[in-house]
Amino acid sequence: MSGGEARLLGRWGEALVAQRLRRQGCRILASGYRSRFGEIDLIASDGTYLRFVEVKLRKSAAFAPGYAAVDARKREKLRATAQMYLALHPQPGLQPRFDVAEVYAPRGMETPNPEFRYWENAF
Repeated sequence: MSGGEARLLGRWGEALVAQRLRRQGCRILASGYRSRFGEIDLIASDGTYLRFVEVKLRKSAAFAPGYAAVDARKREKLRATAQMYLALHPQPGLQPRFDVAEVYAPRGMETPNPEFRYWENAF
């Protein structure tokens, strides 16, 4: 799979997660938010929490679950990027938290019913 195909597949997974979050009453504030520290896939608000969501799309969990890819180095990048976002876009009254969304799509974008797992307050 080329880098472009992988990015397209990743954006597709992020769009699926954003759609599910909207159905749960969340408002998507940013998608693919970038800073000099890194990128946050989705930033959403549910009225109580400001969710910084890392999306991991996999064909299966046979090798390792998606959340396992969010190691200490990745978590630090996410924290630094979230701090930058909050400095530029204060969200008074919302408690920040970090979530991980896993999307399992064995046939990529051709998967009719991808499987989702969502880890609230993952780290």
